[in-house]
Amino acid sequence: MADNPSIMMKADEYLLHNYSRQPVALLRGEGAYVWDAQGKRYLDFMGGVATCALGHCHPQLVEVAKRQLELLWHASNHFHTQPQVELAQKLAKASGFPKAAVFFCNSGAEANEAMLKLARRVHKDRGNPERYEVISFEGSFHGRTLATVAATGQEKHKQGFEPLPTGFIHVPFGDIGALEAAITPRTAAILVEPIQGESGVREAPAGFLKALSQLCEVRGLLLLVDEIQTGIGRTGEFLGFQHEGVLPSAFSLAKSLSNGLPIGAMVCHAELAASLPPGSHGSTFGGNPVATAVGSAVVDILLQEGMLGEVARKGEVFQQRLLETQRRFPKFIKEVRGRGLLKGIEFYFPIGPTLAFCREASLLAIPAGENTVRFAPSLLLEERELEEGMVAFERALSQL
Repeated sequence: MADNPSIMMKADEYLLHNYSRQPVALLRGEGAYVWDAQGKRYLDFMGGVATCALGHCHPQLVEVAKRQLELLWHASNHFHTQPQVELAQKLAKASGFPKAAVFFCNSGAEANEAMLKLARRVHKDRGNPERYEVISFEGSFHGRTLATVAATGQEKHKQGFEPLPTGFIHVPFGDIGALEAAITPRTAAILVEPIQGESGVREAPAGFLKALSQLCEVRGLLLLVDEIQTGIGRTGEFLGFQHEGVLPSAFSLAKSLSNGLPIGAMVCHAELAASLPPGSHGSTFGGNPVATAVGSAVVDILLQEGMLGEVARKGEVFQQRLLETQRRFPKFIKEVRGRGLLKGIEFYFPIGPTLAFCREASLLAIPAGENTVRFAPSLLLEERELEEGMVAFERALSQL
């Protein structure tokens, strides 16, 4: 059997060096745990970067994937497939929209691209071709394509890729006054994350999304919500914007939607969908039968009675436990943030050594910016596993 060093040596030789990979080669996972090539078990508080919402190799999802693989695993969007239609119907219902339309793709960046194209096309169809600019927020992250990098409000992701597509304006996150001042006759839409996951798990101020919704309605703008990290139950509601009872024009999903299989989705109000007629947008693999069949099962599990309430409850337990840890290590931890089972622990210093000590303690975590540790474990995490993770985290901090 291959071991960690040999796999990592081959990776170093053959893979593009565009990731700062942790020095672990994973072979298998089950529930909240993963095992490396040498048999060491880790408690996974990364969740595949907020992606494995129901843990690793969930038995029901494995069976759904196997069954679909034996039926049909690709058809292209020249045809209808039952899994795609069933998942679209469930997402439309869960969105709360009076009537919704769904576009499937393969990633969050593609889902955000679809929203950006929709916003421009809607205004052209309304006779306002001058309205093409999108306002997003400082600290945001919307993907790695050129357009989504341009929409992202972090300069480090733009460096070396200039000139970027034009038409993107950035204002301070949570500042409704700065946003209003930035709106011009060229503005088409506002793009926002309920929680900025990549820049430190920073939640929008209470009432901010509602204020955005009202502003967009008054000014004739589209409100686009990036739910790639916050969607599919991560915050204790099915969608992050549902905490404030708003209905955006469109929202994007990816990550947890198929529990780790490649998928992305844009969900919009049905009346806007006419602006993307046949030939205007597409994806060869989008809505793949296996990914959508698994996604449909994920949605069914998460919408079972009491499931989202349990996520919210465990999120509160997690929050209180993290605050206890902050009190024990006040010189290390500056702030604890997040909602549901998406948490950010900001330190007073860079967290590289902290992540290394977490690995030594058999706990996997991920950064969210230079000084913030991000936890995004399985939504099915048991309280004993949560406590196991916190004990390991405190053991890692004691090594600092």
